[in-house]
Parts: sequence; structure tokens; C-alpha cells
Amino acid sequence: MKKIILGLLLLISSFAYSQTTVKGTVVDKSGSPIPGVNIIISGTDVGTTTDFDGNYEITTQLTGEHELKALFMGYFSQTKTINFSGIVTVDFILNESVESLEDVVLTATSTRRSQKQSPLSITSIKQKDIIKLSANSQADIIRSVPGITAEGGGGETATNVFVRGLPSGGQYVFNPLQYDGMPLMSTFGLNSSAHDVYARPDVGFKGVEFVRGGAAVLYGAGSVAGIINYTSKTGDSNPENLVNVEWANEGRIKTDFYTGGQLGGEDSNTYYALTGFMRYDEGPINTGLPTKGVQLRANIKKKFDNGSFTIHGQFINDNAQFFMPLPLEGGSRSRLAGNDGEDVYQLLPSQLANVSFNTPGGIYKSPIADGVSTQGGYLMADFNYRFDNNLKFKSKIKYANYKHSFALYIGGNGAQGNPISLNDYVNGLDAGNLGYSATYQGSSEQISGSDLVIDNLHIDRLRPMTDYSGEASLIKRVETDNGSHNITVGTFISRTEAEDINYQFRVLSEFNNNPQIVNLSYTNASGNNVIYSQQGIYNRIGMTSNKYLSQNKSAFYATDEMIFDKWRFDVGFRIENTKGTFSNGSIVESTVYNDANITSALSNVKYADGGFTIADVNATDWALSLAGLYELSDVVNLYANFSKGFFFPQLRGFTPIATGVTGSKYDSEKIIQFEAGTKIGNDKLTGSLAMYYVSLKDRIKITQAIVNGSLVDQTRSEQNTATFGLEATWDYKLTEVLNFRGSATYQNHEITKNINEDLVNGGTTIADEGNKLARQPNILGSLGLYYDNSKFDTMLSMNYTGKKFAADNNNIELEAISILRLGAGYSMNLGENDETLRLGFSVFNALDSDAVTEGDPRAVGQVEEEFFFGRPILPRRVFLTATFNF
Repeated sequence: MKKIILGLLLLISSFAYSQTTVKGTVVDKSGSPIPGVNIIISGTDVGTTTDFDGNYEITTQLTGEHELKALFMGYFSQTKTINFSGIVTVDFILNESVESLEDVVLTATSTRRSQKQSPLSITSIKQKDIIKLSANSQADIIRSVPGITAEGGGGETATNVFVRGLPSGGQYVFNPLQYDGMPLMSTFGLNSSAHDVYARPDVGFKGVEFVRGGAAVLYGAGSVAGIINYTSKTGDSNPENLVNVEWANEGRIKTDFYTGGQLGGEDSNTYYALTGFMRYDEGPINTGLPTKGVQLRANIKKKFDNGSFTIHGQFINDNAQFFMPLPLEGGSRSRLAGNDGEDVYQLLPSQLANVSFNTPGGIYKSPIADGVSTQGGYLMADFNYRFDNNLKFKSKIKYANYKHSFALYIGGNGAQGNPISLNDYVNGLDAGNLGYSATYQGSSEQISGSDLVIDNLHIDRLRPMTDYSGEASLIKRVETDNGSHNITVGTFISRTEAEDINYQFRVLSEFNNNPQIVNLSYTNASGNNVIYSQQGIYNRIGMTSNKYLSQNKSAFYATDEMIFDKWRFDVGFRIENTKGTFSNGSIVESTVYNDANITSALSNVKYADGGFTIADVNATDWALSLAGLYELSDVVNLYANFSKGFFFPQLRGFTPIATGVTGSKYDSEKIIQFEAGTKIGNDKLTGSLAMYYVSLKDRIKITQAIVNGSLVDQTRSEQNTATFGLEATWDYKLTEVLNFRGSATYQNHEITKNINEDLVNGGTTIADEGNKLARQPNILGSLGLYYDNSKFDTMLSMNYTGKKFAADNNNIELEAISILRLGAGYSMNLGENDETLRLGFSVFNALDSDAVTEGDPRAVGQVEEEFFFGRPILPRRVFLTATFNF
């Protein structure tokens, strides 16, 4: 018994002695502590972060010689080799840098590692750079990401994003938008593919990562081609506060704020963060209908010895105007002059702000004044627990609910889609008319017959959504003689419920900015009075969509991130099932009640009759990802990755044919991706050079068009595409305070198969095979000079998007786009507690280029004529900012 007790004491003593405690402080070159630095034991998943005073402490059973690495966004990493034994003190002094390859990767990985150590293409953008940009949309933020085409001509929301030549109508088809590792919407395309309608950028983020490549499909919610992930700030032991006020032309004023710190006394382990904005804006193009709203986000984090628990929340009530394609001059594609002689930038009339009309189901009031309107928010719980240094558990659950409407005012779609004189317009309606009366709404004065008028289509998309989602994973670290494994097994589940209800009506207006609407009546050849438009409306189309949709997803994934000396390997597998229900409401047409003397142009209004056709869909697919990286030297890493993935197409594009019977075949789209390249990083130059190949098969594409006066789904296409690309990024330090950054992408993309099913008239055709993909350039790039000496900073950057075709038929080629942006700021210390104030300005589209971002996506057969429909980039805008840190 004595021997046993002695043996146990020796074992306990040996275990206690084998523990090593590594602690220290991390400061910058001025001696100021740096909070939030990642301290990692190289080759392991053991690490921690520094507190507000720059202090850290790691306790581990590792002994012997190991490398300890300090990593933090915006600073050069630093590695020290130390002997792990007992209590060891290791301090770091980090030098500030813009070396993005040393930023810690948080997305599409289960371990802490720098971008340079990751076998994927990753771009990180820091929050302070987003503030300096005065970024108002996702396009502003991610436009400089290599291989990404970001169109922002529509305004602040519903950015069109195209990734590495993948076919898309835009928005977030293959790359979901995530906040803190969970998507804003779990299922693509139930009612809206524009994930950025549910949230707006604010100053409460550490930054954003865009991970490109097939490995993104493995973790959590999964994605085919990439993930845009914003990571929120959380509070720390000392308070941090920031207020950013922004002014701009066209009446913009916006105030962002962030506050974070400790709840309770000094010994409390509970922290808070609160951020958000309030804004009012009459631009970037004045419509007479303002953009206005508020967003609040918050989190409370509880830290404990082995983990943390964080509650995140968002509330949003925000309206943003959205700009559609409009008539431009044929040939030059420049803006046309309106009746007042000024160039026309948009055709949304503020007089329609409270428009309503009668239907058999009651009075319908249009939310046209709200533009893209979002009300609601989400709650998310994030739990992390470490059982020991080699086993940890992660879990997130989220509930989101939004009341969302999307008002589209499509200028120039109707009997006379081009601007035309009032005289010619009436003659076109009835060549034998005996005269007409035309006044602007609210006026009795007759309009001149030479004034230009135009037909327009308005569409209200009413799209509420509720989303339930959760993910959980176990991460096990296994040491071997040759290296280590970080094995992750996890699951993701979600249910999304949504509505897709559309109303449409047609409007006659003058051709002007913020145009007045036109009331028109005429006497036909028989001498009868014809009331053509009332309150500007000449065709109350009514309800055109009445869909209720739900979709469940369940997935299981397993990955292994391996480290062997100079080699790193990532392998992973994911299997996912989706089940959905499509309820398609019946639409009928009836005469409007209580509206006398109205001709057929106004009398027939479509509405729901209460009947539904219901169908169920069910599909399962799997994904595989293989990636490897070799550390050729301290400066150069070589990497490659391959993936087989899938994408479940939007459910609303599959029309059921009978109750309980699936209509169109619902199946996943198949995607193959390959990438190989090198990452370079030293004191002077960081960058990457890569080649990639992307193949997509069985792509389902729904093309909408104006048919018989309404916007309808015209064709359903089955596509195969292939893209080969070359991509380069660089950041060269010209001096200690001046950097030259840029990226260049060449991609050769092709439609290899395209079978069109005519959803209006029936029949199928083969078309466009061998053509380039719509709205995708061959050449993309960015160049910029950035100066920052801590007090004064300037930037001059240009984003370039090469020529591209407006549609898959390649009939119309759009010219290249160059967007020049410049800015500067001056920072000053204000007090004894490191309070700072930065005064700055920035200019978007400094040369005021009016290049076209897209043609009319609803005019598939568009040709170059006297007039051309397109959406120009937004005009020049000047921002002034004041950023106060205290």
C-alpha cells in the first residue's frame, strides 16, 4: 500500500512538474500595450489572447523546445523559440504593418492560423480601413477583393457579387453573408438572394474576411465558392468607445457608435459591447424619398476558466432607396437630358409615396416610399468550452425574423419604354384621337405636347422571413510522432420560412429626375372620352405572386487539419440534406369595384383567390475538400486545394404542378474547384500568385422578363460553365509609412451547355453555348497608394472592371469601368487618457465616371438602338468624417 501511495504521489508530482506556464506582455514599438493579440504555440491549437493591458498567460503540459508566435491584425507576426519548463516569461514588441498575410484566419477553419499558413485564398479588411472608406455598401467594401466583381449601382443594399466566373444573377448566390460565423439567412433564394438587405455595415466589427474556394463548404452553414464573414468586437477589461460622424453631399448625415467594456467590478468576467448607427440621407441620387433608419447590435460575453458564452443581438429598422436601369443614349450610353435640361439619374417619383388602389381583396397600399425596407433582427448564442488543451466544443444557435419589402421602380418598361414627346405618346395610343388632356398630378395646368413622358413598371416584393439555425462541433487535437491532427466533427441544422408576394402596377410620368406623374385622358376617334391614367397609374396589374415557402437543412461534416513539420494538410467531408415545401397561391383577375368610367387599361386587377398548389422537394449531396501547404522557406509558401461541392438552387424557381406532386425536378448543382499558388511574405513585400479552375454543372437559371406588361419568369435554363483564372495580389512597402497595394485577376469563362425552357410559351431551345457568362469580365484589378504616419494618412486607389457582356447571348458588350477613390485624414491626441480625434474626407468616383454596371437584365434580347437600358455606377460623392476614440 505504501508503494502504491508513493507511486501516486510521484505521478502527481511528475504531472504538476511537467506543467509549463508561459506569460508575458505584448506592446508596440512605442511601448503601448496591444490588446487582443493571438498568442499561439506553433504546431498546436493551444493559445490565448492578450487582455486590455497586453498581458497573457498560457498553462500547458508541453515541455521542451517550442515556438511561441504572436499574431495580430495590422502588425507583423513575431516568433520566439523557448524552452517550456516551469514558469517562463516571454515578452513581444510588434511592429505595425499592413501585411494581411499575417492576419489570423477566423473563417472556414477550426484552428488559429495566419493567412500565410492557410492553403486557401483569403482577403481580410480591417474595420479602420472600412471607416476611412466611408463605405456605405458591400460593393464599397469588397470591390478590391481579387476575383470578385461587385456591382454597387443600385445603392446601399442588394449588391451584386460575382465570384470567380460562376454564373449568377448577382447578389449572394454562391457566397453567403455571415455575422460571427452564422449566415444572415440559412437558405438561399426562398424569397431574397440579397443577404445584405438584412443588415448594414457598422463600426462594431473587428473586420471582414472573404474566404474563397471549396473548403468553405465544410464548416457550419457551408458555401460553394466562399464566405463573407464579419467578426464583431466584444468588450474587454477596460472600456473602449468610438463615435464616427459622417456628412456627405445630397443631405447625408450618419452617426455610428461603439462602446464596450466590463460589466460589474474589476473581478468580473462579464463583458459587453453595443454598436449601431442612425442616419438620414437624400442620396446618393436624390429621389425625393429619403433613406433613413437605425440599426443596433449588441453582445454580452461571459468568460470562465475553460471557455465563454456570448449572446449576440440585432435590431434594424431601415429604409434605403434602390436604383434600377433606365434609358440612356444609344451608342455612347451616356445619361439623357430631361424636360428641365438636367441629366436624368433616376425615374422614381416621390409623388407615388402613398399610392394605393382598390382590389377585390381590399385596398392595397404600396410601400414604394420605403424602397428596400427591413424591420426585425436576430438573437444568437455562441458557446465555447475547452475540456482540456486537446478537446473543445463549439456551438451556435440563432433565431432571426425580418419583415422585409423590396420596391423596384423600373424606369422605361411599358408601351413606350423610351422617353417620347407627349404628342407622339398619345398618337401611339390612338392615332385617330380627337384631342387629349394631360396634367401633372396636383395641377390643373395642361402639359406641353413637346414634354417628354415615359412608361414605368413598379413592383412591390413583400418578403417576410423567419430563420432558425444551429451548429455544433467537437474539435480534438491528436499529437503524433511526426506532427499533429486537429479533427473536427460537427453538424448544422436550419429551418427557414418565407413569403414571396408581389404586386405590380404601371405609371405614366414625365422624363425627369424625381419626375411628376401624369394624368391623361383623350377623346377617341368615335368621340368617346377615355380616361387613360389616374394619379399617374394606367395599369393596376395587382398581385402577380403569392408564394409561401419553407426549407429545412441538415448537415454533418468531418475535417482534419494536419501539421507535419513544413507541411500542412486540410481534408474534409460534408453531407447535407434539404427538404422544402412550395405553396403557390392561385392568382385570378377581376374588375375593380367603385371606380366608374375607367377603361380596360385600369379595370382588371389580379388578386389571390385563396387556392394553393403545394409541392415538396427533397435532395441530398456531399462535398469533399483536399488542401495542402508547404513552407518552402521563411518567405515563401506553396499551396494547392481541390474540392467537389454542391449548391441547392432557389426553391421559388421550381413550380409545382399538383398537390403533393413535385413539378420541376429539384436537384443539387455540382461544382468542381482547383487552385494552386504561392504566398510570399517578408519585411518589404507580401502577396500571392495563384491559378484556379471552376466548373459548375446542372446550374438552374431563372430569367425574368417583361411579358404582356408584367414581370414574369420567362425561361428556366440548365447550364454548365467552366472558368480558368490567374490571380495576383501584392503589398509593397515603399517606405516605413507608404505602401503600394494591388491585385490583378484574369479569368476565361465559358458557357459549355445551355438548354432553355420557355416558361411562357412552352418548348425548349439550345442557345449561347460557347459564349461568355453574363456580367462577368475577363480582367479585374485594383491599385492603390496608402500613406500613414499615425498622424496623417492618405489613400489613392482605383478599381478596374474590364469589358463584359450584358447577357448570356453576348449581344451587348459593356465598356470597362474604372472607379477612382481618394481620401485623407489627420489624427490628434486630445487628452491624458489617449483620447484621439481623426478628421477625414473621402471621395467616391472622384472622376464622376458614368460607365454602365449592367444592362437591363430583364431585356434578354437587348440590342443597341437609339436608346439603351442600363444601370450606371453611382455619381461622385464627397464624405467628411470625424472619428472620436476615448
